[in-house]
Amino acid sequence: MGLLVGEPGAGKTFTLRAFAESLNPSLYKVIYFPLSTGTVMDFFRGLVTGLGEEPKFRKVDLFHQIQKAVLTFYQERKITPVFILDEMQLAKDLFLHDLSIIFNFGMDSENPFILVISGLPYMQDKLSLNHNRPLSQRLVMRYKIEPLNKDEVAGYIRHYMSLAGAKHDVFSDVALGAIASHSRGWPRLVNNLATHCLLCGYQAKKELIDEEVVRLAIQEMGL
Repeated sequence: MGLLVGEPGAGKTFTLRAFAESLNPSLYKVIYFPLSTGTVMDFFRGLVTGLGEEPKFRKVDLFHQIQKAVLTFYQERKITPVFILDEMQLAKDLFLHDLSIIFNFGMDSENPFILVISGLPYMQDKLSLNHNRPLSQRLVMRYKIEPLNKDEVAGYIRHYMSLAGAKHDVFSDVALGAIASHSRGWPRLVNNLATHCLLCGYQAKKELIDEEVVRLAIQEMGL
């Protein structure tokens, strides 16, 4: 079990997608479930559906369905189920309580699965509460995504400009520094601001995005 947290726009979902795509589908079965605002029964049914089963009606039957399906994948088909639960900062405590129960296999003596919980940073605060300690204590990996620094923002933008076919630098060093400063290094804000700079630069017929263009883009975006 692992926990991945980060601010909005930090790249959590991209990280989860890259992780899922890196897994060999003949060895791993990925179940991505971002509906953390539903009921506990919705959660159980979602996991059963993700495992390829037809959900039953009662909670106890759903519990046994999930456990049986996981063990069938792991023991008979030699495939490890990978559960990715996104936006978990919105989940109710009752939802978190059931995670410890539903992923208890062999009286907690075996782990025929991988579970990744993802959410905003205050998810860590929720897990630190006494009633969530059973789940928190079972987490073997905790990672918080940090913002990009100034050099990383510059490399990030240049990389994507290269992928887009740019043959020379489109952003000046000063412009890259301004984007890094105003976006605070969060990838989603970097993307939005850099894209807006390109539009403003095109309208102003600029061959190089400079600090003036960045300032105009920031004003138009209201940052």
